[in-house]
Amino acid sequence: MDTANTEALDRADMARLVGGHDAALNDLMDRHAPAVFRFLCRMLGNEDDANDLAQDTFVRVYRARESYKPDQKFSTWLFTIAGNLARNQFRWRSRHPNVSLDAESETTEQTLGDTLQSGIATPHQATVATERAEAVRAAVQNLPDDMREAIVLCEWEEMAVVEAAAVLQSTPKAVESRLYRARNLLRERLKAWL
Repeated sequence: MDTANTEALDRADMARLVGGHDAALNDLMDRHAPAVFRFLCRMLGNEDDANDLAQDTFVRVYRARESYKPDQKFSTWLFTIAGNLARNQFRWRSRHPNVSLDAESETTEQTLGDTLQSGIATPHQATVATERAEAVRAAVQNLPDDMREAIVLCEWEEMAVVEAAAVLQSTPKAVESRLYRARNLLRERLKAWL
């Protein structure tokens, strides 16, 4: 489906949704939920959180349906909502840190990971392709928020710089600069895999 046709369908579905036809949300979800989920997975690095926030994104679309402006691109508005939810999740995570399985106990020299049985293969048993993909995901996760958002939107979601700038509420030049800096950092951090 081409972009112009998708945008026309999005506008029509939003008009139906505002008009009280709640089933129009299903059509919007059918078209956009996979991309929103992928975006959030890449932003958060956690499928469960991404799934929850993807659903929450469409709940917010429904609740804010009256504030949607038909002259703006729906996908930009949608990804702005998803990006805001991801940033809220990052803030929540910073206030609620996880306990590392590699941290040694104060009373024994064992780590929590040593005492727990795991049915998952160790990283040494994983394939080179899996290790490389994990290294890339980790490197992207460790980028500063503004650079990570630009990389995820432009590289993985294949958004144009102008559209990504609208989602990030920034200028195209600022997004280009973030992309340049992010690519350089990733190149440096992943040089062992290149």
